[in-house]
Amino acid sequence: MRYLFLICADDKAASQVGTPSHERSPQAWLDEVQRRGLRTLGGRLRPAAEAKTQRLRDGQVLVSDGPFAETAEQIGGFDVMECADLDEAIEVAAKHPFAAIGSIEIRPLWDE
Repeated sequence: MRYLFLICADDKAASQVGTPSHERSPQAWLDEVQRRGLRTLGGRLRPAAEAKTQRLRDGQVLVSDGPFAETAEQIGGFDVMECADLDEAIEVAAKHPFAAIGSIEIRPLWDE
């Protein structure tokens, strides 16, 4: 089953990942999930300050600056994983470096 991982953290915490003071390496996690054949797609997102949110109301397109929610944590990246089940998806997400400083939202994808 395919799962979308939404990688969330605040900007300050996110800047610590991959530094010597942070015990988890993003590259080590990527190497593991790629070796296991789980990751089918993924990437980092540009800063939330560069985001736009679009809505259609009464036939008019409304565009506002920033992400869709007012919150300290923002979505900073995503991964699509092909896992046997939710238990495996949780196990993989728990090893992600951002799990220790932010959160990983795990969303199952509809079958195509």
